Amino acid sequence: MPDAEAAARSPDLLRPRGSNQVGMRQFNERVVLQALRVHTSLPKADLARLTGLSAQTIGLITARLEEDQLIVKQSRVRGRVGQPSVPLALNPDGAFAIGIKVGRRGAEWLLIDFTAQVRERHAISYDFPDADELLPAIARHIHRLRDGLGPLAARNVGAGLAAPFLLGGWHRTLGLSKAQSDLWNQMNLLDEVKARTDVPVSFARDTVAACVAELVGGRGHDLKSFLYIFVDTFVGGGLVIDSHLHTGAHGNAGALASLPMQPAQAGRGAALPPQVMAEASLWELEQRLQGEGLDPTAAYDDRALQAPFAAATQAWLGSASLALAHAIVSSTAVLDLADVVMDGSMSRSLLQALLEQTRAALARCNWEGLWPPQLHGGRVGAQACALGGAMLPLHANFAPDHDVFLKAA
Repeated sequence: MPDAEAAARSPDLLRPRGSNQVGMRQFNERVVLQALRVHTSLPKADLARLTGLSAQTIGLITARLEEDQLIVKQSRVRGRVGQPSVPLALNPDGAFAIGIKVGRRGAEWLLIDFTAQVRERHAISYDFPDADELLPAIARHIHRLRDGLGPLAARNVGAGLAAPFLLGGWHRTLGLSKAQSDLWNQMNLLDEVKARTDVPVSFARDTVAACVAELVGGRGHDLKSFLYIFVDTFVGGGLVIDSHLHTGAHGNAGALASLPMQPAQAGRGAALPPQVMAEASLWELEQRLQGEGLDPTAAYDDRALQAPFAAATQAWLGSASLALAHAIVSSTAVLDLADVVMDGSMSRSLLQALLEQTRAALARCNWEGLWPPQLHGGRVGAQACALGGAMLPLHANFAPDHDVFLKAA
């Protein structure tokens, strides 16, 4: 099993190619597993065609994978020319992984199976995380989810932790003391969690993890390259190029929260321009609701578009859509991408309203010299960060390892 700090590996979402060379057994096994993950189920003949491996090699590999209980045979398919075929598929009980999202407003734990289906979920909410309470809780729920598998507990391959790089960042906006901010910003969260559990743990920035989930289980099946936007307590994002996650020099590609909304002003002592985060984050919607004497947690559920919350929400939608349109135009000028995917931790109805207003705002932008991208809604939803975290150990252990798509921070 690879070290938890080693690079997690990219699913090849195009046509995975194998090799018949000696010494490539593990790589070819992972290519076959990835082909089954992408296509759900395939007979041996189609596996050979898609991977470029010989029929004999496919036969040997699938026999080993079936013996290891990583794949299962499905019912024979009849009615075609020639012999009936027997599709092969991933065994849901073949492996398990745990995903943890640590956010500024809550934490979430997911247990997923080998097909990336959620088996169990647990979530807690808070105004801001208390390290003395949250760190033991993270380890406690990791152990509870693993041990709850009973005889299959040994098939848990690890946990993936998704959190902001600087959980205490923007402390003045959040109303935190400098001491609270420094505690989290100076903490190595990965090391703190690893010290409390014997389960291998890997790390990804929260919105990057969400982008992984969308790449593997959402729009990534249809779109080759896209800018990913995730609207959470603070807005963020990720970047997919040619079906591979691009993280940048510091693992921060797609960090739209920090994008300035306007040029800096000349002169010593001039105020710094506001960032996209100040307009397009659910934190801002929380503040609007709270200013009206309403429950700010409504920003994350179906109440947001209902009375008496709707008026504040509509005002937020107006400013957030303009900020997001600005971010999309700016990104398009640099990246020239044809597609943008937007998701978030809000209700699906609020996401749809935000998509519609952002499309309208984009139509009013100056696109001279540029090609406007198409804006799509994400398919994964509010669990994207935790789900992407859980996918990290699965892909580190079972995906073809020739392309690194994420490195531990």
